[in-house]
Amino acid sequence: MGPRKVIVTVAPTGGMASKKQNPNLPTQPEEIAEAVFRSYKEGAAVAALHARRPDDEATCDPAIYGRMNDMIRERCDIVINNSTGGGINGDMVRELPNGLWEIAYEERLRGIEANPEMATLDAQTVVASFGGREILVATTPTRCEEMARLFKERGVKPEWEVFSPEHILQDVTRAIEKGLDKPPYFINMVLGAERGFQGAMPYTADTLQMMVRLLPPQTIFCVSAIGSAQLPATTQAILLGGHVRVGLEDNNYYAPGQLATNEQLVARTVRILGELGHEPASASEAREMIGLPGRSAN
Repeated sequence: MGPRKVIVTVAPTGGMASKKQNPNLPTQPEEIAEAVFRSYKEGAAVAALHARRPDDEATCDPAIYGRMNDMIRERCDIVINNSTGGGINGDMVRELPNGLWEIAYEERLRGIEANPEMATLDAQTVVASFGGREILVATTPTRCEEMARLFKERGVKPEWEVFSPEHILQDVTRAIEKGLDKPPYFINMVLGAERGFQGAMPYTADTLQMMVRLLPPQTIFCVSAIGSAQLPATTQAILLGGHVRVGLEDNNYYAPGQLATNEQLVARTVRILGELGHEPASASEAREMIGLPGRSAN
């Protein structure tokens, strides 16, 4: 494969990690905007964003998203991708009568109300296990299609989140076949999350290669992986012709015992791209590749 442009996404915060785990984790709009800008300067073209409340717990409050998005846009022209996954605490969770906890569907939908260019669409039902809770993340087929239609109405490009082969073959493929997204389809494969999510796959070279073969035609694929799987999985993704996501949402460490910053993880990925003869895509190049409208740089 010859030289090419590779989209590097930074996921600076996520909905699960805490400052207790890594003091470098940005949680407030000002911190997140600054971390995104530093990552942008290192070569990130897309920012996959989660919002946090003032107490650092998870939210999809569009006012918080809007403030964060505005601060980022004041600094740079990076592609803004807001989460509709939310997180495992704060505004996002509620206890059900049967004793299970749930990430509230209606709260998740608020993640697209702050006018992002893209947003994550978790098109499958999984169970997350954190802090002694079993938390249902219910995206039934009806909900999946409802979310995809809402994205389409608002002009938000979905980043389809998948954790296993069946997520590609069932919900994502069905929604695409119903015309609920238009090519190119942007699918992010999350691997190595099996300890936290029932229905997720561990990272192995064979697993990733198999999932790539199952992708629908006209797909742009991105790979993210949890913890120590991040480096080998993203490197393999580059070799397979894909794009990559790195950041503290997925991985707190630069090396064993060495806590990372977002910009360190982006910079390392860009160095690997260079060693392989590739270059990081700019934000404008990423928009063209993904099929997003152009946006003027500040």
